Amino acid sequence: DIGNATEFYKIFQDEIGEVYQRSNPSREERRRWRSTLDKQLRNKLKLKPVMRMNGNYARRLMTLEAVEVVCELVPSEERREALRRLMELYVQMKPVWRSTCPSRDCPDQLCRYSYNSQQFADLLSTTFKYRYDGKITNYLHKTLAHVPEIVERDGSIGAWASEGNESGNKLFRRFRKMNARQSKTFELEDV
Repeated sequence: DIGNATEFYKIFQDEIGEVYQRSNPSREERRRWRSTLDKQLRNKLKLKPVMRMNGNYARRLMTLEAVEVVCELVPSEERREALRRLMELYVQMKPVWRSTCPSRDCPDQLCRYSYNSQQFADLLSTTFKYRYDGKITNYLHKTLAHVPEIVERDGSIGAWASEGNESGNKLFRRFRKMNARQSKTFELEDV
């Protein structure tokens, strides 16, 4: 979730700046798009900017509501439609890798997963070609290419997504009082 949300956050910035029409925008321009995006997310969704993507931010960002808020900043209607479609597909696929038993909890989404992931990949390679010309990030690749086969083999993607180990690390840090990466307070969903 965090890896994919980081990627979408960058896509949103690129779409605000209409990068598909030109190449190599300057660092200042990128900074401006990012602050525009942050301001919009803060005003409309009460999402405060974060230095490093975290799970709570990622879950709030990867929603249809968030994409609508971002679309208000995207000049072209065609590009807005593409962003909405991308997020729709993502939201349909997400329950499959979040669930502990997808075949029981969300059989419909599991059946449609391969088709949806193909649509998602096609969209990235055509409409978002400026960003994904023949290469995608590791997390998107995992999400699109490997989820169904892992579910088929193991029943769910659990530890394969390294979520299990991640929570183990959190617990370990908590008991050792070494909260190196997080602030000193823990919320219930962190535990």
